[in-house]
Amino acid sequence: MVHVLSSRTLLRPTDPERSRVFYGEQLGLAVYREFGTGPGRGTVYFLGGGFLEVAGRSETPPSPALKLWLQVPDAAAAHEELAAAGVDIVREPVREPWGLIEMWIADPDGTEIVVVEVPGDHPLRHRP
Repeated sequence: MVHVLSSRTLLRPTDPERSRVFYGEQLGLAVYREFGTGPGRGTVYFLGGGFLEVAGRSETPPSPALKLWLQVPDAAAAHEELAAAGVDIVREPVREPWGLIEMWIADPDGTEIVVVEVPGDHPLRHRP
């Protein structure tokens, strides 16, 4: 078995600076580290238990198969903050049949991001 010490999702946006504004300023993700200089420089953001690296450039947007899942303590509060920051809200927070409260947003390249609140009574919070 491979012994994994750390992991991150690598994102190659079509406009790196626009994506850094989105993830760093609009979403407000904290910076773990930065590297390089100029327009191709990279920024690695904290994502709770993981990292998101925005670096390099792609001529095409990421695959629609790529989705990000971000857990927050309060989806309604996150909705207010993100809407005020000008984030594209694809779908407002809704309690799903499986009990999670989910809101959908999109980054500048259209990458879908689900913002999830796990209510206190949800099975994900408790183990039998």
